[in-house]
Amino acid sequence: MADSHEYSVDLNWQQDRKGTMSSAVLNTTIEVATPPEFPKGMPGIWSPEHLFVASVCSCLMTTFLAVAENSKLEFSNFECHAKGVLAKKDNKFQITEVHLFPSVTIPSTEKKERAERILEKSEQHCLISNSILSKISMQTTVKVAG
Repeated sequence: MADSHEYSVDLNWQQDRKGTMSSAVLNTTIEVATPPEFPKGMPGIWSPEHLFVASVCSCLMTTFLAVAENSKLEFSNFECHAKGVLAKKDNKFQITEVHLFPSVTIPSTEKKERAERILEKSEQHCLISNSILSKISMQTTVKVAG
C-alpha cells in the first residue's frame, strides 16, 4: 500500500444553505446543508456534523472488518450507533466528543473477550479517530448468536 492517498470531493451550492456533494469516483450525489440547530438550517438533510460523526463510525466498521479478517474472528453481524457532541470550546463550535456504540454478534461465548479486544484494537487503529481532536469513547456489546 502506498504511503499517501488522495480523496477528492466536489461541492456545488444549490440554494439557501444547501448544496450537493459528489466525487468523480463514486456513484452517488448527496445533499448537504446547515443543520436545523443553526439559523436557516434545514432538517432532513445530511450536515457536515452528521458526516463528521459518520466518518468516525464508518471508519471503525472498516477497520474492524480488516482486523477481524486478519484475526480470523467469526462474526455474523456488526452494527454501530454513534453520537457526536457539538459544543463551544475556546469560543468556537467543534465536535468535542464522539461516542461509539458498536455491537458484534459472534457464534459462541468462548470468543467474547477476543471480539472485545478486536473492537478495542479497531478503535485504536481507526485512521479517522487518529486524525481528529475530538475525544472518542466506545461502549462495546458482544452478543452470542442464537
